[in-house]
Amino acid sequence: MTGSNHPRKARPEREAEERVPSLSGKEALVLELLLENPTKEMYGLEMVAGSRNRLKRGTVYVTLDRMEDKGYVESRQEKPRPDQSGLPRRLYRVTGYGQKVFEIWEMARNVGHMRAELGGVS
Repeated sequence: MTGSNHPRKARPEREAEERVPSLSGKEALVLELLLENPTKEMYGLEMVAGSRNRLKRGTVYVTLDRMEDKGYVESRQEKPRPDQSGLPRRLYRVTGYGQKVFEIWEMARNVGHMRAELGGVS
């Protein structure tokens, strides 16, 4: 209820297709790493090593899971090899949708930089 004792109208939920995709700094970094060689799949610890300490072991898999839910990356489990012990690794690659989201994010970031260089002139 509002201050005037009228019930507030419920806002209809926006359809998932209408939502503007979001990209956190960690997600952008993961996409950047994957897009350095888009035909190559990477596993999480490989991304940690390639990030120069910007990604951490404790957060990379949470980030990758969230990105897979958003459709930015896809993964598959590596086939077990007889010469390796332990569990097979999960390999990730960027999707076409993830690549487009990253490209748009980069353009928006560049526009923001240009605007700041021009002193916020519109």
